[in-house]
Amino acid sequence: MKKVALLRGVTPVGKNKIPKMSYLVEILTEVGLTSVQTYIQSGNIICETDLANEQLSQLIHQTIKEKIGAELAVIITNQSELAQAIAENPFGEDYDSSRIHLVFTNNKINREKLNELLHQDFGDEKLCQRSQCLYLYLPRDAQKKKLNTNFLEKRLDITATMRKLSVVSRLSEMKNR
Repeated sequence: MKKVALLRGVTPVGKNKIPKMSYLVEILTEVGLTSVQTYIQSGNIICETDLANEQLSQLIHQTIKEKIGAELAVIITNQSELAQAIAENPFGEDYDSSRIHLVFTNNKINREKLNELLHQDFGDEKLCQRSQCLYLYLPRDAQKKKLNTNFLEKRLDITATMRKLSVVSRLSEMKNR
């Protein structure tokens, strides 16, 4: 089955840097994943595997830690879930699509904590939830800049990663090479 792994915490420099995406493809192929592809340097991986999501997450995490030295959380989803997330985007044409971000987690989100956040006023920034993920609208001129992955992780006690709508759209459409 085709799965999508979203790495949390990839940095352009430092200990969580992935030197080359081609090397990432190589080491993940060596541990048994097939049709491995990456998309942009921030750590988006598509592969074929029969492993359960939790097993795949652990395998990718451990492989990267051992071979590259980076300590990265791995969020697992698939292309149909990404396509559903795009279809459920709550922000219409009045919103700048380049400022729409989707937040994914493998953790169960505490309903009470989430409802509290969903009803909080973030000014120009917006937070919404649908079946596959959380959605953030982060306008360039927002004064607070409060909504981000770190804030959501702390408030919701989860591990999460954020991707722009355009990246999620591309990942949902990628075909095997």
